[in-house]
Amino acid sequence: MGSSSRLFNRQRTVHEIFGGGFVADVILWRQMNITIGVLLAALSSWVVFERSGYTLLSLVSSVLLLLAVILFLWAKSAAILNRPPPPFTTDIALGKDTKLFLKVAAYLSLISVVGVLTDFLTLGYASLLIVLTIPALYERYEDYLDRYAEMVFKKSQQLYLKFDAECTGRVQKWILERQKLS
Repeated sequence: MGSSSRLFNRQRTVHEIFGGGFVADVILWRQMNITIGVLLAALSSWVVFERSGYTLLSLVSSVLLLLAVILFLWAKSAAILNRPPPPFTTDIALGKDTKLFLKVAAYLSLISVVGVLTDFLTLGYASLLIVLTIPALYERYEDYLDRYAEMVFKKSQQLYLKFDAECTGRVQKWILERQKLS
């Protein structure tokens, strides 16, 4: 197929548009084992999250909240027991700023609640599925799809010209009638 008959008159192949490297090979299924591995990993993580009722955002915020509580309690208990504090330099981890700790805990709890209401993992999985199927299918059936898209484009141009001619004619008549009445 000549480059002038490609969709949008593009000069590059689909592989070149995606960068022509390893990522393009994965997206276009040229590295089939890796593509299948990515799909299976994404599918399995999505199934685990869906079955557990957790979302990615709520899990991450809950883990961070648990980590902050552990570090805060470690720092407080280390001061009481004359032990070394946690090996971090932040005030929250060292237990020096209780107000800041409570703010961080409240925000992480809020993020966890909001995370239950939104499901970014499903959106991410659906996006990955689209990215790994549409370009590969387009590359495989590029000639057919380009011809079909060109045919649809020409037909829509014809319909637009017909619609425009009819509407413009009616509007011009309406304006002339309006001017005659004035």
